[in-house]
Amino acid sequence: MNEQQILLAFGGIGVAALGCQWLAWRLKLPAILFLLLSGILAGPVLGWLDPQEMFGPLLMPLVSLAVALILFEGSLTLHLSEWKEIGSVVHRLVTIGALTTWAVITLATHWLLGFDWMLALLFGTLTLVTGPTVIVPMLRVVRPKTSIANILRWEGIVIDPIGALLAVVVYSFIIASASGDGLSHSLLTFGGVILCGSLFGIVGGWVLGLVMRHQWLPEYLHNLATLAAVLGVFIASNEVMHESGLLAVTLMGMWMANMKGVDVRHILHFKENLSVLLISGLFILLAARLDLNALIALGPFVLILLLIIQFIARPLNVAVSTVGSKLNWRERALLAWIAPRGIVAAAVSAIFAIRLDEAGHEGALLLVPLTFAVIIGTVVLQSATARPLARLLKVAEPAPSGFLIVGANGPARILGKALQQLGSRVLLTDSSWENIRASRMEGLPTYFGNPASQHAESHLDLVGLGHLLALSPSGELNTLATMRFRHDFGHRLFALANSQESRRTDKHRASGEHRGHLLGSQPLSYTKLASLLGQGAELYTTHLTDGFGWSDYQALHEERATLLFARDNSGWVHVVTPESDLKPLAGWTLLAVIQPGQTQDRTA
Repeated sequence: MNEQQILLAFGGIGVAALGCQWLAWRLKLPAILFLLLSGILAGPVLGWLDPQEMFGPLLMPLVSLAVALILFEGSLTLHLSEWKEIGSVVHRLVTIGALTTWAVITLATHWLLGFDWMLALLFGTLTLVTGPTVIVPMLRVVRPKTSIANILRWEGIVIDPIGALLAVVVYSFIIASASGDGLSHSLLTFGGVILCGSLFGIVGGWVLGLVMRHQWLPEYLHNLATLAAVLGVFIASNEVMHESGLLAVTLMGMWMANMKGVDVRHILHFKENLSVLLISGLFILLAARLDLNALIALGPFVLILLLIIQFIARPLNVAVSTVGSKLNWRERALLAWIAPRGIVAAAVSAIFAIRLDEAGHEGALLLVPLTFAVIIGTVVLQSATARPLARLLKVAEPAPSGFLIVGANGPARILGKALQQLGSRVLLTDSSWENIRASRMEGLPTYFGNPASQHAESHLDLVGLGHLLALSPSGELNTLATMRFRHDFGHRLFALANSQESRRTDKHRASGEHRGHLLGSQPLSYTKLASLLGQGAELYTTHLTDGFGWSDYQALHEERATLLFARDNSGWVHVVTPESDLKPLAGWTLLAVIQPGQTQDRTA
C-alpha cells in the first residue's frame, strides 16, 4: 500500500468507528457488534481493508500494546472493598459459576471441534467473560427488575478483569509447556511467568501509586505518566520473561485500584476514552483479518457449540450460583439467558492465537473466528430476544418511572426520601463524598461520581429510571446533565431554576432546550429551596378524596405552597412545572413544599 492508500484506510477506519459507536448509541446495542460486522464487511467480504498489508510487521506489536491498555483499564475497576457488597449470587457467578462455564465450554470445544485440551482450556477462559460494554446497553433495552439488573451489571464488571487474568495464566502455561522439555520444566517456566508478571505488575502499580499519592508529578501529567508506565511495565516484563507482560499490566491496574490514598478516577476516565478509541479501531482491524473460509470449514459444530453455551453452560452456571437465593424461577430463567460475550474475548483471542501459531501450536488460528462467532452469536440472539423473554416471564420493569437525581445535597436528599415514600425508585449522584456519605446514611441509593462521565456510561444503573431531576447548586452541571441524558429520558428532564440566568445576556445563557423543564408550580432555584427548608418549610403529602378535592387544596394553600409532584391512581408520578395543567382527581397524592405558618394539611 502506498502512503495515500494508508491515509485513506486510516480515515475510513475512523469514520467507520464513529458510525458504529453512534449507531450503537442510537439503538442502545453493544458497539462491538457493529464494529465487528463493519470489519468483516471491509475485510474478507469486500476486500477494501488488509491490516497485514497496511501495517506489516508493526501490526501485532500494536495489537499487543492495545490489548495491554484495554486489560489495564479493565483491572482498574476491580475494587476488592466492593467484594463484600455485591451479594452472594454475584460471588458465585464469578467463582463457582465461572468455573462451571469454563468446564462445559472446554469439554464441548474438545469433543465437538477436536481442539487439544490446552487450546480448549484457553478458549473456555476467553468465552466465559461478559463485560460491562455489552451488558449495560442490553440492560437499558431489556429493563429487567432491579435485582436482576444489578446482578448482571456487577457480574460484567467483576468478571472482566478476572476472566482476562485467568486467560493470561492459561496462555502462559501453554507457552511454558510448548517451550519446555518436560512437565517439570514447563511448570518451572510457568512459575517464572507468574512470578515475573506479578513482580513487575505489583512494583509498577506501587511506584506509580506513590508518585500520584505524593504529587511528585503535576496532575495534568498523571495520564501521560500512567500511559508510559503501563507500556514500560508491559515491555520490561516481556523482556525478562516472555509473555508475562499481560499478566503484569492486569495486576498493575488491580494494585492501583486498591491502593490507599490513590485516586484513580481521573486516570480511569482517560483510559476509558483511550479504550473506546483503541477498541473501535482494533476490532475493525481484527475483524478484517478474519478467515471466513476457516470459520465455514468448522461446519455445523460451531452452531452446536453456540447452543451448548446458551442452553447448557449458562443455565448450569446460574443454577449453581443461585442455590439458596431468594430469586424465583422466572428471575433465574432470565439470568440464564443473558450473557453476551464482548471486548476481552475478541481482543485477547487475536493476540493469543497469533502468538500460539508462531510457537507452532496447531489449530491456534481457529481461536479467532471461533471466538468472534460466539461473540456475534450471543450478542445478536440475546439482543433480539431478551426483552420479549423478560416480558413473557413478567420480570421486566414497567415503564421507567424512577428518578435520577443530580446532586446529593440536603434539599436533594429531602426530595429523594419524599419520592421514595411515594413508591418511586431514586438514585442520587454527586462528586462530593460528604454528600454521598450523608445520603447513604439516610438509606438513599447513590452513585459517587459525575453522571456525565465516561465511567457513568458503563456503571450508572438506569434500570427503572425515567426522569432526571437536576438539583445541584451548580447551574452548569444541571445543564450538562440534562444534555447528557436527553436521549435516555426524552422530555422528562427537570431542573431547578438558575437565579443567575435572568441576569445573563443571551450569549451567556444556556438555551431553554438544554436546561430542561423548571421544577415546581412556582419556579424554585436551589438557593430559594434551601432557604425555604432552612426557615422551617416542609414537604407534605396530601391524599385527595371525594370530600377534599383539588379545588379545596388550592383554596387552603393559595400561593404559599409550591406543588412539586403528583401521583395518580395508576401509581405514575407526574413532575409539576409552571406550565403544567394538571387537574388531580380523587385518589391522587400531592407532594408540595409548604411554607411555615400554613395550616398542616391532610397527610398521607
